[in-house]
Formats: sequence, C-alpha cells, structure tokens
Amino acid sequence: MNIIVAGAGEVGVHLAKMLSKENHNIVVVDQKEEVLENLNSNYDLMTVIGSPTSVSTLKDAGCSSSTDLFIAVTPEESRNLTACILAAKLGVKKTVARVENPEYLHSDQKAFFQQLGIDSLICPEILAAKEIADSLVRPWVRQWHEFNNGTLILIGVKIREGANIVGKELMSLFTHNESCRIAAIKRGKDTIIPGGRDIIQTEDMVYFVTTKDYIDTVRKMAGKPYTEVHKVMIMGGSRIAMLTAEKIAEKFDVKILEVSKERSEMVKERLRSKAMVILGDGRDIDLLHDEGIEQVEAYIALTGNSETNILSCLAAKRFQVQRTVAEVENNDYIPLAEGLDIGIVINKKLIAAGHIYQMMLDADVSNMKCLTFADAEVAEFVVREGAKITKSKVMDLRLPENVSIGGLTRGNKGIIVYGNTQILPGDRVVLFCPSEYLNKVEKFFK
Repeated sequence: MNIIVAGAGEVGVHLAKMLSKENHNIVVVDQKEEVLENLNSNYDLMTVIGSPTSVSTLKDAGCSSSTDLFIAVTPEESRNLTACILAAKLGVKKTVARVENPEYLHSDQKAFFQQLGIDSLICPEILAAKEIADSLVRPWVRQWHEFNNGTLILIGVKIREGANIVGKELMSLFTHNESCRIAAIKRGKDTIIPGGRDIIQTEDMVYFVTTKDYIDTVRKMAGKPYTEVHKVMIMGGSRIAMLTAEKIAEKFDVKILEVSKERSEMVKERLRSKAMVILGDGRDIDLLHDEGIEQVEAYIALTGNSETNILSCLAAKRFQVQRTVAEVENNDYIPLAEGLDIGIVINKKLIAAGHIYQMMLDADVSNMKCLTFADAEVAEFVVREGAKITKSKVMDLRLPENVSIGGLTRGNKGIIVYGNTQILPGDRVVLFCPSEYLNKVEKFFK
C-alpha cells in the first residue's frame, strides 16, 4: 500500500514504526526536521518537510490517485481535518483524521464528513476510555487482543506466587490439552518464545493463546481468582475520566476525585447522576480512607500528570485494590510504570496508533499482518495453496528456533496449534517470533 502519515508526533512516529515492518511505501510529513531525520535513518520510509495543510507539500509527498491511505495525526484537530480534505481532493483513496471532539464520532455525522472527503475519524480519548472500560470486565487480565473477530484471543497475565503453573515445564502443562497454549513470556526486560522445556516463574508476564470457550481455563491455569468489579474510584476529572465514567456508569458504582473546585463542578454538571464527584486530592490518604478505598475493586488514575498517576496507583495497591489503571502519557515513564507493577498502563497516543494500524490490518488482504506484544512479533499469515507449511505436520516442519505457532482460524473456528496439527490452504495462522526471524518464517507461507 502507498501510505502518507501527516504528523511525526508520538502517534505518527509509533504508527510509522509499525508500518515500516511490512512491505508498504510510507511517507511521513512534518515540519520538524530533526524528528524526520531520525525516522529516515532508522526506518524504511521516506519523509517530507512541510505543513500537511500545504497543497504543494502534499503533492511533494505524493498525494494522488495512487495513494491508498492518508492518515492525519498531528496534535491539532483542525489541521488534521483540513489535511484530509485536501488529500481527498488530490485523489487519495481513503483518509483518516485524528480528532479531539467526541461529537464528531456520532453516527449521524459520518455522512457529513464523508462528503468532505474524510472516511474515518478517531478520538484517542474515546479509545482510551473504551480500553479502560473493557479492562474492568476481567480484572485478572493485563492485555487482551482478538484475532479474526474473536476466533482466537491473546491474553497477557501476570503470574503471582502460588499459581499452579509456576515451576513447571510447559510440556507437562499442555499434555492432551488443546484448549490453550503459551506463546510468549516477558521476564523482566527479556522476551522468551518458549519451548517445551521452559519453566514459568513468579512475576512472569505470560501470553496465552486460546478461544472464547476456554478463557476461564486460562484464568485457572494462571492461578487467578474469579473476581468482579462493583465499585470504581477515578482520580482526576479529565476528558478521559468523564468518557470512562459515561461508559461504565450503568454497570459500576463510580466515584471521581477532582482537586480543582471549578473542574469538579463542570464534571458534576456533565455527568449528573452517573457518578459521584468529590472535591479533593486523590493522593490524600485520609481522603481515600474517608471515601472508602478499602471497598473499591478498581482505582483509575487519569490526571494530566504521569508521575501523579503512577504514585497514586501504588498507593491504591497498598489498600489491596485488585485493579489499578494509570494514564501514562510520557513514553519514557512507561517501562518504569510497568516495572513498578502498578497494573494497566494507558497511553492514549499509542492506543490511537494501534487502532489505526488494526483498521489497516482488518482491511488488508495481503498474506501477512504484524502486531507487537512484549517486544516480540505477532504475525498473522494467510496460507496460500501449495505453501511449504502445508506439506507436513507442524512437528515435522523444522521451523526456526524461537518461533511459536499459537493458533489458526479455519473458517469461523479458532484452533490451537500443536505438533500434530496439519495446516491447510486458506488457514489464517498466528505465530510469535523475534522481529529478526520474520524473513525466515515468511518462506514457509509461500
């Protein structure tokens, strides 16, 4: 595909990095020369210096009828909308704009924007709110990703002391069990694509592949108790906080702590009876006691300050809150937050980039798609007629070391792959490997 990304901020850069792993022709447009130089030198793409609302810049970037996709993700909503309108007028086949106003995403606005030449809109705050809301449904899950409309599911779980899989070899865990398998392990800073002799350790982040029928089997294997969230406390009256409260108010008892009197009144007016709004600082331990932190199952820190969100989640952990979520918009702090084991880390910019990327995957009919989890590649291949991988059972294929086939989709059915599995033409296969192994793996699907 010929793709132009307008905006080399955190969303654009992250998106360009993901796209550069595949055989797309990518051009990134931005006015910041130093950012573009770094992209040019480290990734397989082209850059153009200039404003994405300049017709001459867009033409220099290649905007024409041969461009498949134009993605505008600058920090300015009006600039993104204008850039997409201009790109559409220049003949681009499809445009996507990042916006901040949730009203634009209402279904009755879709036809209006399409008439302007804007095919899709994304709002990072809405995407972040949805991810937070989804995380409350299964408090024991750290990461969740569905392949092919949920026929296969990737579940990331933190393994605690006492789980019955700790200290056991994988080959002993999955004897005669085709309900799930472990595809990757994140241990500290290292990512392991496991073999049968690998052993699960306490504090590992383990990635299971399974189907919807066996989600509870994964929970039990990971030693996670069945728990439900009833009471939710949110620190900060940000836009994400209000959007989250609106999404979860029907299912949960929601309380929002906001330190600014003016902001708290505004939040109270918008949410009305959907949440209780308390004027106070969520870092105040006495206030947390008074507002019943001990009875809360989920604590969500959504202030505009990453450090405050991290520290407040650590404080909530001390009160044995089972699900903590911190918004961390400073990318440099994300590894720190994950290392402190604060729970789920939310970064709206990375979520937005991942959402756009997933939109492309869903529309792409090529034979390979990639995602990144735990510093490993999760590649999805469509098996061609006569492909090498169909010639033998998996155990006899002699796949490269550090490559793990997690599962496949055949028709509308998800199948967990083991050594005696025979892969067939038309199957959609999900495998895991370090990025440098992708070229070695791809030949099996030709």
